[in-house]
Amino acid sequence: MIVTTPFFRGTLAATAVACMAAVSPALAADYEIRLGHVTSDKEPIQQAMEEFVAKVGERTEGKVEITIFPNAQLGTNSEVYEQMRAGAPIMTISDPGYLSDFVADFGVLGGPYLMEDPRDFTKIIESDLYADMKNRLRTESQIELLSLNWLFGSRHLISDKPISTPDDIAGMTFRTPPNIMWVETFDSMGARPTQLAWAEVYSGLSAGVVEGAEAPLPSIYGAKLHEVKKVISLTGHFKGFTGLVINSDYFAMLPEDIQTVLVEEAVAAGVFMTDLMLNSQEEWVKKLEAEGVTFNRDVDVPAFQEKTAVTYTKFPDWTPGLYEQVREILDN
Repeated sequence: MIVTTPFFRGTLAATAVACMAAVSPALAADYEIRLGHVTSDKEPIQQAMEEFVAKVGERTEGKVEITIFPNAQLGTNSEVYEQMRAGAPIMTISDPGYLSDFVADFGVLGGPYLMEDPRDFTKIIESDLYADMKNRLRTESQIELLSLNWLFGSRHLISDKPISTPDDIAGMTFRTPPNIMWVETFDSMGARPTQLAWAEVYSGLSAGVVEGAEAPLPSIYGAKLHEVKKVISLTGHFKGFTGLVINSDYFAMLPEDIQTVLVEEAVAAGVFMTDLMLNSQEEWVKKLEAEGVTFNRDVDVPAFQEKTAVTYTKFPDWTPGLYEQVREILDN
């Protein structure tokens, strides 16, 4: 008779498990997709992505496995976009500025002071105009737009001094992304727009390449821009929306039920993120104030609205009457 000690019995059990693992490999997902973005994993957009990934995994019973790569782990925005457009199983975040490179009319959705209440953007998402632009994007550029209702936040100015009127920003160098809407908007304000990639903004402010930058409060905090500049002026000049994109050919080869899940959960995650952003503004204010930031709330928003209105006349490639059509959708 063989007598086994607890240690020996444990060793046998461990050996048996190891052998079973060797002959029974873990079941892999049917579809593995990477989701890359350049922002910090400490920002609300990461939470929205985690919500999206969890719900997709749950509804597809593990058939779709999405792995998030924050902090530019897959490369810069342009590098990730190129991988996605080449047909790789990659999702990423996009916005009207990027999409306007392929369908110019998307650009109007990223314009200055387009709406007062961000929830009104739902009117755009539910319109025939948006459906038509989505279809053109798919057929002309092989980009499937899963959603565009993720409120990235109201964008504000950060610099060394309070900026209350357009006169205060006149002649100042301000960082903009490589996006013509941003460039035209800051030019209309009277500033000198200077294009820098997001990863270069901190060093650009530190080295004096630019005198100021603009972003939603979570992004300012996540990128630690407040370590360099200490005054944030609440201009709210852009209410930025983003969403998920994927290669349309890759998307088309997925089973129809999985396509449905991806679209529905991308939109649901946008609602989640919008609520998150709208309910956390003062929380981010307090976080930044605790880091020594001064907030300038004395901003003449009507003056900035009047000054930037001309921006909407600077895009000859837009469909004639586009801005008026968008205004009609939003105002009704």
